[in-house]
Amino acid sequence: MFQGTGSDVGKSTLVAGLCRAAIRRGINVAPFKPQNMSNNAAACSSGGEIGRSQALQALACGLEPRTDFNPVLLKPQSDQMAQVVVKGMAIDNVSARNYMQGKRAELKDAVLNSFYELKKEFDLVLVEGAGSPAEINLRQHDIANMGFARAAKVPVCLIGDIDRGGVIAAIAGTQSVIDTDDASLIKSFVINRFRGDITLFDDGLKAIETITGWPNRGVLPWLDAALRLPQEDAVVLDNWRGTTDQRNEETIHIAVPMLSRIANFDDLDPLRAEPDVKVTFVPPGSVIPTDVDAIVIPGTKSTIADFHFLCDQGWNHDIIAAARQGKRVTGLCGGYQILGTSINDESGLEGRRLIVDGLGLLDIQTRMQASKHVGTTEAMCTRSKQAVQGYEIHIGETEGPDTRTPFLTNYSNSRQKQNRCDGAINPAGNVEGTYLHGIFNNNEFRHWWLNSLKSRQASDLDYNAFVEAQLDALADRIEEHLDVDALLHDAA
Repeated sequence: MFQGTGSDVGKSTLVAGLCRAAIRRGINVAPFKPQNMSNNAAACSSGGEIGRSQALQALACGLEPRTDFNPVLLKPQSDQMAQVVVKGMAIDNVSARNYMQGKRAELKDAVLNSFYELKKEFDLVLVEGAGSPAEINLRQHDIANMGFARAAKVPVCLIGDIDRGGVIAAIAGTQSVIDTDDASLIKSFVINRFRGDITLFDDGLKAIETITGWPNRGVLPWLDAALRLPQEDAVVLDNWRGTTDQRNEETIHIAVPMLSRIANFDDLDPLRAEPDVKVTFVPPGSVIPTDVDAIVIPGTKSTIADFHFLCDQGWNHDIIAAARQGKRVTGLCGGYQILGTSINDESGLEGRRLIVDGLGLLDIQTRMQASKHVGTTEAMCTRSKQAVQGYEIHIGETEGPDTRTPFLTNYSNSRQKQNRCDGAINPAGNVEGTYLHGIFNNNEFRHWWLNSLKSRQASDLDYNAFVEAQLDALADRIEEHLDVDALLHDAA
C-alpha cells in the first residue's frame, strides 16, 4: 500500500506507473483504493462508477475498470455534503460529520470484501491510500489508510513530496504522531517530485533513515510524463491556469471556466495534448478571454450551485457574448444542463429545492431525477457522421425544442441497450451540448471538431496511444529511479 505525507503527493501516478512496471515484468497485477474522494469518476461497462485514478491504474494493468478497484467513492456536492457511492452505486448523501462519525464504519466490510476478491484473482494488488495517515483525528473507523492496512495486514510505503518543501519533517513527523502499531506497517519510504541534482539530498535521505529506521526505496524526479496523464484532483488545475503557450495563426484557443464543483475535467485532456491547441482554464475572478475560438463548459457535481457560481464570476455575460458573436459554445453533462433555459430540482437532489433559469443558449429544460445514468456508451455524431464512444454519469432528464436537433443519435448505453438521441444543438449551430463524457478521446471526432473551429492542417494525434506511451515512459523512469525489486519484496 502506498500512503502519502499529505494529499496530492503523487500517490495515484506512482501506483499507475508501478502497475505498468509490474505488468511488464509478467506479474498479474490490479489496483485498489479503499476510499476515494473525487468528482472525477469513470464508468464501468458492467455498471457503476469508480475514481478516475483507479480507471487509469486499471489501464496501466491492461484491465477494464471494475467497481472492486474502488469500492467507496465520495463525490462532494458542497463543503459539507457528499454523495456516497459503494460498489459503484450511489447509496446516500451525507454530511462530512455523519460520514466520519458513523457511515464509514459501516463500509469497512464492503471495502475488505472487494480487496479479498482481488487477492484471489491477482498475484499483486497495489493499494493507494487517501490523504495522509498523519491525520490522526480521523483515525477512528478509518478505511482509507492505516485502518485498512491494519485490517488487511498490508505493508505500507510512505511517499513524501519534496517539491512542496519540508519533506524530512513530513516523513519523520508522520512516524512520530501515528500509533506505533500503525508505524510498524510502514516498511519503506519514497521521495517524489525532486527538481535538480538528486545527490544534493543524500544527507537528507540518511537523516530520514536514521530518524525513522525506514529504508529509502528511491527518489523520483519531477516527471513531465506524469503531468500529461489524466489527473483526478482538481488541485492540478492551478498548474494549468494562465498558460503562456506560444500561439500562431493556426493555434486554436479554447477557454474552460473553472467551476467550483468541476467534475470529469479530464474530458479536456485530449484537447490539451493536441499540437497548436491552447486550453485555458479560467480561474474565479478572471474574465473569459475574448480571443477564444470556443468555450467548453465542463461537467459539475452540482449544476445549480455552479450555475450560480458561474454567474457570480460574470462568466454568463462572457459566454452569452461569445455565442452571439458566433463562437462555438459546448456544454458537457452539467455544462450542457447549464446552457438550457431552466433547471428544475424540486426534489432537492442537489441539496435545495429550486427551479432556476439557465443561460438560455439552448432551448432545453432539465428536470433532476433520483435515478442516475451510469455506463459506457456508443453513439453517432449527427454533424460529423462519425461513431463515438464515451460514458455517462449524471442525474436529470433534458428535453425541449433544441433536442429535436440532437448532438448524438443511435445512443446506446451498456446498461440500457436501447437506441436513443442525446444532446442538443441551437438553430444557429454554434451552441451544443451532450451528456457524453470522453467524447474528445475519439480521434476522428476531435479532429473534426477542432477543424470546424478553424481551418488548419489536421493533427494525427492518437490520444489513446499517447496515454499508453506516457504510462510506458512513467514506468521507465520509475524503474530507473526506484528500487522496484525491493518494493516488490516489501509486498511479499
